[in-house]
Amino acid sequence: MISKAKTPRISDHESSILSDQRSEIKGVRRGRPSVPAALILAAAERLFSATDLPGRVTMDAIASAAGVGKGTLFRAFGSREGLLDALWETKLAELRKAVEEQAAHALNGTPCERAVAFLDAVLAFKLENRHIIRAREKASTGLRQSAQYRWTHRLLRDLIKDAANGAPAETADYSAHVLLGALHIELIEDLLATGQSSSAIRSAQAALVRAVLG
Repeated sequence: MISKAKTPRISDHESSILSDQRSEIKGVRRGRPSVPAALILAAAERLFSATDLPGRVTMDAIASAAGVGKGTLFRAFGSREGLLDALWETKLAELRKAVEEQAAHALNGTPCERAVAFLDAVLAFKLENRHIIRAREKASTGLRQSAQYRWTHRLLRDLIKDAANGAPAETADYSAHVLLGALHIELIEDLLATGQSSSAIRSAQAALVRAVLG
């Protein structure tokens, strides 16, 4: 109900400990103290949560806040988008777990209603983590190739195929992109700014899904 060009992933070692091995003091290269990846991601999250202009949060700023060299960030995450994807993944883990647990049981409800519930959970997730989602979606580069987007798209596409009783794969694929596009955080925040409540947006989203799949 509620299941790249690839972004670089952190290795098993780097996932727990990151180290800036090329800092230089008086001409001698030394390694800085090891820093848990979780602390780097936490420092990045604090910066993104404190601004309405995520584009101004640079890798230099994140490195400074985390107390590491910028090279450490690029070695671990590959790019600013890769770091945002890692941060997104940490937040998405709880939703993924809920989806997988429910998928392991015989779920009640039609594929259409399961799609409604899944997208409602995605919307709630975005509202709760809007500072991270805003930063990643405004970056835009490689968004639809990210593992996180591909997971939500794949699950929704399969629900649409089930609901449409054998609709062409291309139709289900496109419809899933369209419905996820309706949840772009910039649109959601614009609606909130005009006075719409989150509950009204969720109701409208459910009506849209039923209309598309009905």
